Amino acid sequence: MDSKIEKIIDFTYDVLIKVGFNPTFASYISAFGNLIVLMIIAYLIFKICLYWFHRLLNILAEKTHTNFDDLLITNKTAKYISHLIPLLLIYKAVPIILQKFTYWEGFFAKIVDMYIVILVLLIIRTVFNALRDHLKTMPRYSDKPIDSYIQVIMIVLWGFGVTAIILMLFNLKPQTLITTFGAISAIVLLIFRDTILGFIASIQVSVNDMVRIGDWITMDKFGADGDVIEINLATVKVRNFDNTTSTIPTYSLISDSFKNWRGMFNSDGRRIKRHVLIKSSSIRFLPEEELAELKKIQLIADYIDERQTDIVNFNRSRSIDKSLLMNGRNLTNFGLFRKYINEYLHNYPGLNKNMLMMCRQLQSNEFGIPLEIYAFSEDKTWENYEFIMADIFDHLIASVVYFDLEIYELPTSKSLVQFAKESNKLT
Repeated sequence: MDSKIEKIIDFTYDVLIKVGFNPTFASYISAFGNLIVLMIIAYLIFKICLYWFHRLLNILAEKTHTNFDDLLITNKTAKYISHLIPLLLIYKAVPIILQKFTYWEGFFAKIVDMYIVILVLLIIRTVFNALRDHLKTMPRYSDKPIDSYIQVIMIVLWGFGVTAIILMLFNLKPQTLITTFGAISAIVLLIFRDTILGFIASIQVSVNDMVRIGDWITMDKFGADGDVIEINLATVKVRNFDNTTSTIPTYSLISDSFKNWRGMFNSDGRRIKRHVLIKSSSIRFLPEEELAELKKIQLIADYIDERQTDIVNFNRSRSIDKSLLMNGRNLTNFGLFRKYINEYLHNYPGLNKNMLMMCRQLQSNEFGIPLEIYAFSEDKTWENYEFIMADIFDHLIASVVYFDLEIYELPTSKSLVQFAKESNKLT
């Protein structure tokens, strides 16, 4: 039993010696105490550096006209830079404190080296973030996918950083690591597939100017209908008009179809294209007495006089028998209504008179004859656009009765009840 205990003690002793443990209790306590003192001193230096770096950046921010230095403060650049001086102190002091503990000296040195790499990357990231926020305040770059470019740069830098950490941690040569990465390149491509596709898509979107921040886009596949608020390496965020947010993979912008409304906003007008259905049974020729009544409508009074003179001369020159109204040339209530709508549109103040404007008859169907308004409003703001369109169609629908036309609509329960009552009276 005693021999087994002695073997365990000898084994433990050998392990401690191999990892650099000095069996001298005083030296162990001394090294441990020195490390604590070093950490306290490093923390105090960090606080002092943080205070002065903040003070320096605030002075620069007050004396410069650019907001870039303000953004450096916001993105905590001074906080990460303040770690450098105490970290340098630790890097120089640890080998001295742990000179009797060879294993732990190398272990702490690797930790410090890895932390330096990570700290440098964090400092670069905060500077890039400040640069991104600064460029977004400039009109020239406000609609560019700056986030995508910065993310690509940071992915490359983090790749180098991780490579450096692996080399430090395992004492590898760069050639060995490159060979290993080559062997697992297929796995790497699979893992970063979306990132690679997003990077390619971001370049194509930017070069071809397909989407900008602030554009109104519609993409039914992803339920997106609103303004682009962010373009990243992997995703595009859209704030929908119902205040929800849709996330679209960046690659989908070049692989799928979507609608960008920027061209409409850059044009001189926003299109109005809507129709009402006129009952075909309400369309008829107009006799002389009804034309006299319709001449009271000022917008078409001159037109009726002109057309009536031409029609009368035409019919007389050919000895047309007008005892039957359909013989020869005639005016119809539907034709006059279309002419009235055209004149109304040309006199409406909210429409762009330099763009296409017309009232046209479409192919008839089982519901009637569509009468379509095709015009462009000068005001492209959604709310004002809807008001203009509604105002035009309010007038159109209310005017139908003056031309003895009817608009088609499915019968309601009230109309069916009224029809049944009238049918009972007849029987």
